Amino acid sequence: MLRQPVYAIPANALNTGTIHFFPDPGKKEEEGSPKTVRSYAGYADVDGPGTETSRLFYWFFESQTCDPHLDADQQKDVIEEAPLLIWLNGGPGASSLLGLFLENGPLRVGDDAAGTVSVSPDTWNQEAHVLYWDQPVGAGYSYCKTSKTYVQDEDELSEMFHRALVQFLETYPEYQNCPLYVCGESYAGKYVPYIARKIHRENLKKPRTHLDLKGIAVGNGWIRPELSIRVMIDYAYASGFVGKGQKDVLDSSYKHFQDVLKAGEMKKATDLGNGLVNAILAYGGDFDVYDVRRWEDLSAGALPVYLNTPAVKEALHVDHAWASADNSGPVATALKADNMADASPLYAELIHAEENYKVLLYTGDFDTACGYQSTEEILDEIMKNGWRSAPRLIWKQAQGHPKGFVRTLNNVTQVAVPDSGHEVPAYQPRICREMLYNWLFDRPFHGQDPESAARAVLAKAQADADKETE
Repeated sequence: MLRQPVYAIPANALNTGTIHFFPDPGKKEEEGSPKTVRSYAGYADVDGPGTETSRLFYWFFESQTCDPHLDADQQKDVIEEAPLLIWLNGGPGASSLLGLFLENGPLRVGDDAAGTVSVSPDTWNQEAHVLYWDQPVGAGYSYCKTSKTYVQDEDELSEMFHRALVQFLETYPEYQNCPLYVCGESYAGKYVPYIARKIHRENLKKPRTHLDLKGIAVGNGWIRPELSIRVMIDYAYASGFVGKGQKDVLDSSYKHFQDVLKAGEMKKATDLGNGLVNAILAYGGDFDVYDVRRWEDLSAGALPVYLNTPAVKEALHVDHAWASADNSGPVATALKADNMADASPLYAELIHAEENYKVLLYTGDFDTACGYQSTEEILDEIMKNGWRSAPRLIWKQAQGHPKGFVRTLNNVTQVAVPDSGHEVPAYQPRICREMLYNWLFDRPFHGQDPESAARAVLAKAQADADKETE
């Protein structure tokens, strides 16, 4: 792997104007140009399934706390104080550049026909380095060099990704000692804990390149699909998208799905599970599974056209077409046996590890696919008796409206975010970034514990009821 800086990219798909990153030593900077940041992009070449050589694409943005005009050795402490966040979108088959341009990255793509790209004020790299990866092979710009061979399970996936990450940190050693956090969304609810466990286990071997893993963060994770599908049926019924008789049909199909899952017929279970989701949507008039308030998911707009323009591909040092899919296509087909598998034991292993890894699980309240209830029930099981009695804070905005509902017990933090769908950083970008930084830097979630007030209300209601019986 070579060090490959990104100096500038076109400002839209028509290739008019540019957005600059760190200073190009071969060009004189224009007076009054915006402050630049260091950015690198390219491929890590790793062995994939069998002897296949695969290329995993990355795009890195240095923290804005660093000075791009100074060499790394002149600001070593500043660089190493900033956390290094890995961001992974899910699908399976989704490109993590969706997260970059639509959710938490320093760039935004507009809805106009030209696909105008602008700098985002809500980027996660204000106080952290952020590294976006297209993985597994087949997602985004990542591809197999010869035959189309895709990963079949999470162990294979995490092995490939670990090799790619080590390559990156050996190529850019100034970031090797940064506190490392693996973050992701949706189907990355599986990717993240497997990759973190792989890093954890490799670190125990005392390798040449140690990765300073500190924790994981997952938004609306597809963790225990059996539970998520049950919750989705109940959510659709409670929201009025499914009638009682229709729910009976779904419940019967769900029982059959459970029987197949328990028998270990994983590919068949995936077909049945996907069928249940599609049936719920058919009953409900095809509402947006990721936001029950909408009829269409967030649009990528001109992003596919933009990322496949020759000028953009040249700037990012890529030699392959960009593509993205959500639970469809060759990546999803290869992971079919993995889709309905339960990843919650991986979270339990990381949470209870001696290293005391920090864990953040956050959810948008209007997501029907991977929402709050399934995450809550998983944590209630993993954390045993203490979870239910741990204070659940109402994290408030200045005017008193909730930003979120926060519970922390030991090394685990859970946040439910109101007025948000599946992609929380897209729906609530500033709140989500504040949540992330509070968690990363141990800053307080200001608000109130409603327990005493709620119990006082219940006690008063009981006293009033008792008077009625006198």
